Amino acid sequence: MLEFACGTGVCTEILAPYAARLDAVDVSPEMLAVASARVRQEHVHFIESDIFGWQPPRRYDVVFFSAWLSHVPPQRFEHFWALVGRCLKQDGRVFFIDELPAEAAYEQLIPGAIAPAVERPLESGELYRIVKVFHAPRELRAKLAELGWDVVIHAIGWRFYYATGTRR
Repeated sequence: MLEFACGTGVCTEILAPYAARLDAVDVSPEMLAVASARVRQEHVHFIESDIFGWQPPRRYDVVFFSAWLSHVPPQRFEHFWALVGRCLKQDGRVFFIDELPAEAAYEQLIPGAIAPAVERPLESGELYRIVKVFHAPRELRAKLAELGWDVVIHAIGWRFYYATGTRR
């Protein structure tokens, strides 16, 4: 199993019992340190890498990511899904979770940004900007179908969705 953007390892900890091997990728050494302290199992491997430049060392039955797709800039969307495809075995599946567009009402959107972005305050009072693309399920499914994916998306209330899919 492969997890993209594992962050602090919250989902890694949940996934670990279901995988014979779990590779968890994140760009942040600080997040990986927290994740590796949380999940201390021999079959879990943490990989520090920028996902957009990473090449899979093997193919996986499952690729998982949570709250990551909304941070993929539209300009890199197709490239990202090509990577997901390269990571999967022939009959592999993708499973992902993210926020629905209604969540945008709680964000400070940045007008005129190169990619859709929001600004968030840190506890220190500083502001930081992140890419944030809110995908409507119907449009996301159609966009992925154009790229050769069969994806089923399920809303969880008004705030989140989860999706499963395979390559055609």
